[in-house]
Amino acid sequence: MMLVELSSAPAAALPVAGLKDHLRLGSGFADDGLQDEVLEAFLRAALASIEARTGKVLLEREFRWSVTAWREVDRQPLPLAPVSAVGSVTQIDRNGTAVPASAQRYALEPDMQRPALIAVGATLPCVPRGGRVDVTLLAGYGPEWSDLPPDLAQAVMLLAAHFYEYRSDGALHGASMPFTVTGLIERYRTVRLFMGGRT
Repeated sequence: MMLVELSSAPAAALPVAGLKDHLRLGSGFADDGLQDEVLEAFLRAALASIEARTGKVLLEREFRWSVTAWREVDRQPLPLAPVSAVGSVTQIDRNGTAVPASAQRYALEPDMQRPALIAVGATLPCVPRGGRVDVTLLAGYGPEWSDLPPDLAQAVMLLAAHFYEYRSDGALHGASMPFTVTGLIERYRTVRLFMGGRT
């Protein structure tokens, strides 16, 4: 299994101004935008950290997921949530020849915790011997910051501020998340059993 991010969250979707307000950084000066790139980097780091802890994609992006075998022939849990669309399913043989599967053979089973690709008919498109299947997914709560649940948005803001405040403190290398952040994200974390299989 391999998961590749095909697009990244645009800078315009990140609340750099909100993080400045949260940090109470000065405004009205000629160099107001001097730290924008640094703040954007900390917001992206906080997003990535929270996505890794929760298994949720916060800002909407496109991914390609490659598999060499289905867990079940008629239903495959997806590695991300929430998923709003399955763009394509492509069978690729051992020689690299790609054959798009008919969209009438599969469908998305939406779920905020464990979405799945399900067969329309008897089975999902078969995985070629020695090959793979590539699935493109559109995942995330939405393209705008306002699409995020308020508690997840607050968790990102708090963690980005934490990263900023302790950016020069080498003693915090490898430290765990602040308690306030873990408290906010706890209800979004799911126990993963065999790629989100049926429980």
